[in-house]
Amino acid sequence: MSGRGTMGPGDGPQREESEAATTSRLSVGILAVQGDVAAHAAALERVGARAHLVRREKDLDAVDALILPGGESTTIAKGLNRLGLYGPLEAFARSGRPVLGTCAGAVLLAREVENHPVRCLGLIDVVAVRNAYGTQVDSFAAPAEGALEGLRCVFIRAPRLRRPGPDVEVLARVDGWPVFVRQGSVMATTFHPELTDDVRVHAMLVDPSGESRAG
Repeated sequence: MSGRGTMGPGDGPQREESEAATTSRLSVGILAVQGDVAAHAAALERVGARAHLVRREKDLDAVDALILPGGESTTIAKGLNRLGLYGPLEAFARSGRPVLGTCAGAVLLAREVENHPVRCLGLIDVVAVRNAYGTQVDSFAAPAEGALEGLRCVFIRAPRLRRPGPDVEVLARVDGWPVFVRQGSVMATTFHPELTDDVRVHAMLVDPSGESRAG
């Protein structure tokens, strides 16, 4: 009797192609110390990537890119220190793998932090000013100016970015202030791109050219 069995309706070339597509999807880590992890995971799904929660150093081995979400930068910084993740995160970024920090994540990526400083990673040559727009009740949304024209930017207790260095590319501004910057493979937004239906920021993380998934 043959051990191969009978091919069912879900088997064959189509199933193999589906499994190959699933396997080949980019795995993007989301730092899961604190912040809106679920909304980022949903945005990644929309651009064809898989979300992978990062809570320990070894979790970084399983991902191709990384998101540092918004939240409370003091709480996240304390978590990074407690978990011993500062060094591993720096090494991950310096390996050339893409990194995106949003709101509090942008603060942590800066070279320097003002207004109740926290320990930062120094991966983008900017100064981040925490809570520069005020408190939670001062939250607002505004359209971006620049490469991502029309992108709706949601600001919640957002930082401002000052004194970008010569290697920092400003991708978008609001009222003249940089709100989306990139240095090498590391990007930061002072707004929350995961809170709108526009997935262009996440698409640029998955595909740095931003051309194939930015619809």
